[in-house]
Amino acid sequence: MRYKTYLKLAANILFHSKIRSWLTIIGIVIGVGSVVTIMALSDSMEADMESRFADLDMTKITISPGYSRASSVMGPGGGDGGGTTSSDSELTDKDIMALKLVENVDYLYGQISGNEDVYYLGESAGLSITGVDPQVWQYTTSYNAASGRLLEPSDNFVAIIGDRIANDVFDQPVSLNQVITINGKSVRVVGILEDGDNDNGIIMPIDAAIEIIEDADNDVYDSIVVIANDEDNVEIVVEDIEEKLRISRHVTERDQDFTVTDSKSQMSSMSEMMDSMSLFLAAIAGVSLVVGSVGIANTMFTSVMERTKDIGTMKAIGAKNRDILMIFLFNSAMVGLVGGILGILLSLGLTAILPSLGLTIMRSSMGSTLSLELILIGISIAVFVGVASGIIPAYNASKMKPVDALRYE
Repeated sequence: MRYKTYLKLAANILFHSKIRSWLTIIGIVIGVGSVVTIMALSDSMEADMESRFADLDMTKITISPGYSRASSVMGPGGGDGGGTTSSDSELTDKDIMALKLVENVDYLYGQISGNEDVYYLGESAGLSITGVDPQVWQYTTSYNAASGRLLEPSDNFVAIIGDRIANDVFDQPVSLNQVITINGKSVRVVGILEDGDNDNGIIMPIDAAIEIIEDADNDVYDSIVVIANDEDNVEIVVEDIEEKLRISRHVTERDQDFTVTDSKSQMSSMSEMMDSMSLFLAAIAGVSLVVGSVGIANTMFTSVMERTKDIGTMKAIGAKNRDILMIFLFNSAMVGLVGGILGILLSLGLTAILPSLGLTIMRSSMGSTLSLELILIGISIAVFVGVASGIIPAYNASKMKPVDALRYE
């Protein structure tokens, strides 16, 4: 027989067992749709992570008070170490002096942060404020001003604000050279950051921030930022920082009271976490594929039983074992193919509606991440599951003896 004949006979079997076949196909649709959607979600989150880290300085290292094995999301100043700490020891000018002995470092500065009520035209809002050393910060930040400028060394009671603060927090937009009031101090806005750059924060010179932020003290920092001279030297610099600070603070690795984090390791950790999560979710979705494959096998066994006499007739008129085998394999592959195509359509629908349900971890363009490669993978998985599930029933059918098949009731 020719392959065209196999296909025709397989399609005939599929269309003459509609309810059973379509119930089986539904299992494949759910399995393929789930797996492909999770793969698309994983690709979207990976692309989102890459875009978030694209402008991040991989040479940036942050020292925070208290010891933590966890790495937190980067803070307003470009890197705020955090997590669950074992102590709350302060960072001071003594630590800055110790860090100046670390080699392969271009820049070094301390910063403070806090939440304060900010007043503008009779309205108030609790906002995050970060105080930085403008002499160094302007050379280390990846932020860009959409209007106005960044901080300069001679600045005092001035600030740059995020895009959301400028346009959404207060009823009236905060424009350049407008004055906001924080703890009774007037602060002039000299710059507004681009959308996405610390949208909800205010950045100002550290000397002014000390006077504005409650509980802030001179020469005490919430974090210290170090910029290595080369990305390849980050690991060496981190080790050197830890060694110098342990000596300066008279602590050992066992009772360390500070945390050192760097952007490069944070990105690696986040990537590994996302890969593990995607693998776990894909494994869960894969269970539905296993269920679908059992359904295909059951359908194929039933089809073989129902067509036992037909198999005997075909063999009696000259059909070979290979012909019978190929007919039923084509049938199982067709079930998988139809399920795979419908599963892809289901995945397209899911990737289109999930962002609108408020899942902000996904990019708004997530639907476009369902690439041709993912579509082909999804259909290939479905066809493979179909063929693999139909091998044993097809083989059993091919081995039937014509006389026994014709006598079957």
